[in-house]
Amino acid sequence: MSDAMVDLVIVGSGPAGMAAACEARALDLSVVLLDEQAASGGQIYRNIESAPADRVEILGKDYEAGRSLASDFQNSGARHLRGAVVWNVSLDGAVDYVASGRSQQVVGKHILLASGAMERPFPIPGWTLPGVMGAGAAQILLKGSGALPNGPVVLAGCGPLLYLLAWQYLRAGATIAALVDATAAPSAYKRALPHAFGALRGWRDLVKGLKLLSALRRHGVPVFSGASELAIAGEKRAESLAFRHRGRAVRIPTSLLLLHQGIVPNTQLSWSTGAKHRWDEDQLCWLPDTDPWGRLGDTPLYVAGDSRGIVGAQASAVQGRLAALAISERLGVKVDGAQRAALQSQLKRHTHIRPFLNALYRPTDENRIPQDPGVVVCRCEEVTAGQIRRYVELGCLGPNQTKAFGRCGMGPCQGRFCGLTVTEIIARARGVAPEEVGYYRIRPPIKPVMLGDFVQ
Repeated sequence: MSDAMVDLVIVGSGPAGMAAACEARALDLSVVLLDEQAASGGQIYRNIESAPADRVEILGKDYEAGRSLASDFQNSGARHLRGAVVWNVSLDGAVDYVASGRSQQVVGKHILLASGAMERPFPIPGWTLPGVMGAGAAQILLKGSGALPNGPVVLAGCGPLLYLLAWQYLRAGATIAALVDATAAPSAYKRALPHAFGALRGWRDLVKGLKLLSALRRHGVPVFSGASELAIAGEKRAESLAFRHRGRAVRIPTSLLLLHQGIVPNTQLSWSTGAKHRWDEDQLCWLPDTDPWGRLGDTPLYVAGDSRGIVGAQASAVQGRLAALAISERLGVKVDGAQRAALQSQLKRHTHIRPFLNALYRPTDENRIPQDPGVVVCRCEEVTAGQIRRYVELGCLGPNQTKAFGRCGMGPCQGRFCGLTVTEIIARARGVAPEEVGYYRIRPPIKPVMLGDFVQ
């Protein structure tokens, strides 16, 4: 079943998707937005429309800011397809999805991919044990249902989200046993220093960060900065986190450990279209190669928000609006040049601090490229780092070949959670750049679908 062609199909209802829909509708474009969730907001504004006041207070003003955008989107006149799992995007504008147990299709003159970001893999010894999860996943539980740890929790890794979640947990009354910061200080500060001027121009974000640190100190949370050699111990589940701090071995007992070392763009959809991607050394991930407005080559496809490169919620919304203006112009709609210039200025302001953050919170090699041969890399097929290196010895040149050597990347996640790690392991083993190694060849269906979904 196919709907009539619309001007713009948007995939993803986070800040970029909602803002793009609002802008496109203001210019009288017909818009259909698809999202897997039952409500708009994406991951960063998850459940924003129905979150109770006390939870909004816990999550903070940055989360609350999504409420007005979600309201504007719902009143924009865009058609919102909820619970729609997109499994295929075509260059001719067709978007295939499953909703209510059957496969359907919508066709757009243009498509905007705003599928957001995902947590970077954190392949250290013990990371697959029960009781270990991503800090981002834990925050989703907090946003979606108010779920909190029922005992002391340890947060480990690096990046602003780690401190933000700790602050939110403290406001909600949770107990934090420790925060283990694996940022490679002092080299991280030296690396970030050249970007200090940009950080000062984004002083509001710096102030937020200082407030988070101050809150941890007030609550007496132990913070271990510059930790290394992280490893999780346990027989049937997590029992403790071991690491080195200032030259000494430390072990913290815990049955719940939240890991995080930043987020990376969710590029599965853009890869599936055959679009060109490039390895970004600043964010240590693949980015779709777009023009300044987010267009993928000479196609009707655009990308905006964190799926184009990690920029944060406010910048993502601006990118969505700029993409909508570019699409409108291609459809023959007159666009206000002053408005576009103002949006470009906003985008610069919202991204001033990004190079500083990329440099300061750059994940260490040891936490991205596991040296322990027994560390599981592909969780779906239980392929280890040692096995991947053995594949290279046997002639494996890139991630796509690991599928033939040992089914790596062939599980239900289709390489989402192991792709970056596999690329970097192979690149290190071959002594070449990740760009030369490449990524998995992504084909539809992008998400697992049932044969019964295609029975009409």
